Formats: sequence, C-alpha cells, structure tokens
Amino acid sequence: MPEYKAPLRDMRFVVHEVLEAESAFQSLPGYEEATADLVDAILEEGAKFCEGVLAPINRSGDEEGCTWSEDGVTTPAGFKEAYQQYIENGWAALAADVEHGGQGMPNLLGTAFNEMAGTANWSWMMYPGLSHGAVKTIEAHGTPEQKEKFLTHLVTGDWTGTMCLTESHCGSDLGLLRTKAEPQADGSYAITGQKIFISAGEHDMTENIVHIVLARLPDAPEGTKGISLFIVPKVLVNEDGSLGERNTVHCASIEHKMGIHGNATCVLNFDGAKGYLIGPENRGLNCMFTFMNTARIGTAVQGLAHTELAFQGALAYAKDRLAMRSLTGPKNANGPADPIIVHPDVRRMLLTQKAIGEGGRAMLYFLALQGDIVDKGSEEEAKTADDLMSLLTPIGKAFMTELGFECANHGVQVYGGHGYIAEWGMEQIVRDARISMLYEGTTGIQALDLIGRKVLGTGGKMLLKFTGMIEAFCKEHTDEADKFFVDTLNAYKDEWLEVSMKIGEAAMSNPDEAGAAAVDYLMYSGYVTLAYFWARMAVIARPKAEGDDFYKAKLLTAEFYFKRLLPRTQSHKQTMLSGADALMQMPEDLFAL
Repeated sequence: MPEYKAPLRDMRFVVHEVLEAESAFQSLPGYEEATADLVDAILEEGAKFCEGVLAPINRSGDEEGCTWSEDGVTTPAGFKEAYQQYIENGWAALAADVEHGGQGMPNLLGTAFNEMAGTANWSWMMYPGLSHGAVKTIEAHGTPEQKEKFLTHLVTGDWTGTMCLTESHCGSDLGLLRTKAEPQADGSYAITGQKIFISAGEHDMTENIVHIVLARLPDAPEGTKGISLFIVPKVLVNEDGSLGERNTVHCASIEHKMGIHGNATCVLNFDGAKGYLIGPENRGLNCMFTFMNTARIGTAVQGLAHTELAFQGALAYAKDRLAMRSLTGPKNANGPADPIIVHPDVRRMLLTQKAIGEGGRAMLYFLALQGDIVDKGSEEEAKTADDLMSLLTPIGKAFMTELGFECANHGVQVYGGHGYIAEWGMEQIVRDARISMLYEGTTGIQALDLIGRKVLGTGGKMLLKFTGMIEAFCKEHTDEADKFFVDTLNAYKDEWLEVSMKIGEAAMSNPDEAGAAAVDYLMYSGYVTLAYFWARMAVIARPKAEGDDFYKAKLLTAEFYFKRLLPRTQSHKQTMLSGADALMQMPEDLFAL
C-alpha cells in the first residue's frame, strides 16, 4: 500500500488562493474565527492523524475484514482504537453546530479533513462518514425532542448513524420498498422489514447506532409518495438520555464484497423495532434527500481520495522503477535503464491522475464552500449557492467517481504486473473504488437527475447560473498570457449550452432522447466544469510560476488538462447527439439469439 502523505500544499492553495476562503468566512456569521492560520493548523494536525493512525491500518483492515457473529460485528484490528482517538481529538465534531456539541468550523474544513481520512483509509472513514448525513437530516427535519435525544451523541461521535433505504427487490426505485411502520399507542412506530447494503450498519466501535430508515405507514399511497422517514436506534434511549434495552433491529449477515472489506456492509432485520417519525408523514423521501445529498458529496470525495492515493503510489514507483531507455536518449546514463517516468505513456497516466485529482479537489472544495454559504449566507446568497450545489452535486458524484476508478486503474497499470499483486496495494485501491459508482445513486441515476431535474426541469436556469459564472470569469481575465485557457473555456461554455438545448428539443418529442444522452451529457458537463476550475488555477499560477516549482507544475498540469483531457468532450458530444434509436430500436428478443 502506498505510504500516504496528505497533499497539504495543494489543499492550502485551493482553500486560500482559489476559493479565498478566509474572506468568504469573514462574511458568514459564525465562521469568522476560521482564519487562514487556524485552517492551516487544523489541516496539519488532521494530516498527522490520518497519516499516522489511519493509513497504517488500511491494508491490514482489507486483509482481515469484518467478522460477523450472533452478538454483532467485530471490526478489523486497530479500527476501534483509531475511532476512539478520532472522537477524543474532536475530529467528529469539527464542522458540526456548537449548539449540539460541535466546534462550529465550516463545511469546507470538514470536507478537507474527510478527504485526508478517506484517502488514508476509506473503509474506516465510512463508519463516521454516514453520521454526517444523519446529523444533517435530524437538524433539518427533527423535532426539538429528537434533536436533544440524538444529535449531541452523533455530533461528538459517541454514536454513529446510518442510512437505510435499499431492500433486496428495490435499489434506486424506492417506490417499491415494503418495510412497514405501524403506529403505537405511545406515539412511536413499530418498524418491520429488511434493509440490505447498509454501510456500517453494525460494528463494535460505538455503543449505539442511529438508523435513519424509510418505511410505509398503513394505507400510505403507492410509490414514492407513500414513504415516511424514521429514526430507529440500535439501543433504545431512556427519557433521561441514558441507554436502555436493545431494540429489535439485528444484523442478519454482512456482505462478502469486492472491496471496502474493512467496513461492514450489513443486512439489517427490523422486527417490530421501535422507531420515531421524522418529518411529515409520507414525505420521507423528501426529507431523506438531505441525507442523500450529503452522502453524494461524500462519495464524490471518494473519487478524489482514490485518485490521490493511486497517484502517490504510481508516482513513487515510476521514479524508482527502471525499464528501457528514453526514446530521446538515456536519462540515467550510469544505470542499466531509465526510470519509467521518462516514457510518454507513463507520463500520460500520471498526469491524468494529477489533473483529475487537483482539479477535482478544487471542484469539491468549491461545493463544500457553497454549503457553508447555504448555511450562513444571506437569503439571496444562499439561494444562489443552493442552486449551484443542486447542479454540481450529481456531476461531482458521478464524474469524480468514474474518473477516480479510471485513475485507480492507471495506478495498477503504472506498476505493471506488480500492480496486480496484493502486496503493492494498488489492486486494493481499484477494488475499494469500484463501489463509488454504485452507491448513493449510480452514474446513470445521477445523469438522469442532472439532465432531467436540474437542467431541463428548471428550463436551464440552474445551468445558466453556473455558465454565467464561467462567462464572468472569462470577461474578467483578458490578459494575452491567459488567452489559451480563457478562450477555450468560453467556447466550451457556449457549446455546453448549445448541446443542452438540442437534447431538450429532442426530448420534447421523445423522452428517451434525454435518457439516451444522459451519461454522456454528464461526463461532458464534468469535463467542462473541471476546465473552469483549471482555468481559475492557471490564471492564479501563471504570474507566480517563474522561480516557484509548485506554480510551474500547476500551470503545466492545466495545459495538459486542456490539451489532453478536455477534448474527450467531443466524443461525448457526438454520442449524446446521435439520438436514441441506436439504443432503443432493437427488440428485446434480439439481444440474445
């Protein structure tokens, strides 16, 4: 497994120079204390924890995995101890509201820490990771009593949270779920049913787990309009806040899966378990979107994490491994061969990882900052930020996980045959990364959300807000030295609007046209979005590149992105505009003859 080192220099560059976060925080009530010095100090301490505590148990956790018994699930050696350090050092409460025991730091800082923790050990990070969504959901929709009973323990990390949606017969189509909720005389509900694929649904790291569960009330309407949301604790909580008896929710088994072996992916049986309605009846899916959107951004960070870890491993290997001579003559004349980093194809893979990782970091930190503006900004600022998040969240989730998996595979390829061998750790990154394109909504689901709800469903208004930002950036930066990046970006912005209109027109006569174009449209949108952030970084780096290797590398990576990765959009464009017929005209019985 690569020795993880937090990319603090690049993280500081994005936070301080690209996003100018300190200035933004000064205008957001409650975040004024988040100065650049404090942010840097927190990131440095977070890096020490992630590098020194979490990274060393990443490979061992994968090899050992979780153990199920009738009494519960045992996590790999070191996981429980690492979690205790995590909560004792206050990392769980970093970006949570002070009213419920949090430290009140911005979401941006929490996202940066989560990136480091997830890159160091994604399986471990999933245990506290879903708690953030549970906190957001209870904060947004819970009663004062529910907040008092559950929030502080979730915020401080004493308890963890889960999201219980999926059932064996329904994945993304939650309208088919069958779990029932029967009203009880004391105002609670008896929850009965089975949920599958529940990450961190059972473990030995905390004394309680708070499940956020979708279920149906008696006589509820069919489909998604008849779903309600419930809080179902693993251990019941007494009126005085102490823990009572075990609730009737049990882990029937844990999944044997491709990757993330250190995290328990559970089948949970709810046998009349006591639950509490959160939010209005039959509006559970609307409330759950609070959780799901938080989880989608968290999953986007997974794409970034696996890109970063694969890049660090591949770069170190490429500098050390000797094979063949450079096509332009020996570069290691005193050795038997040159290091493979001199070969163009190896550089293609390394620069792809670097461009996707650094560009993705800028995009996801920007999204996190929009979350801070939604929470603390004025009404107008919050509305704009919320629209930007709505548009960019499906792009971030799907695009970054698709490319995160690509970059993980590049890591294996750079190592050659050694990459396929477990002891080097690269194949674990590929296995761990693969799930990211599935959970919290597949790439196809995210693509339909983007093109259907966020673009066509708003008449293009959300898209125009973001392309308006791109246009303003292009008009602001007219220096001849920036012309390549700015002019190219501006042309792609116009093309993005053009293809959106063409797909919308085609979908008016045949809705399948939108579905057929969706994934290519999302990938196209992702590449243009990253181009915007790379253009911003290039403009900042250019005047500082002389004599400073960090900025020089940033500028050269931006050039690589624009010349070698951004042109991928043209394949996506041609495919998405080719129409639905090639997909839909074949009768089902002709698929296999």
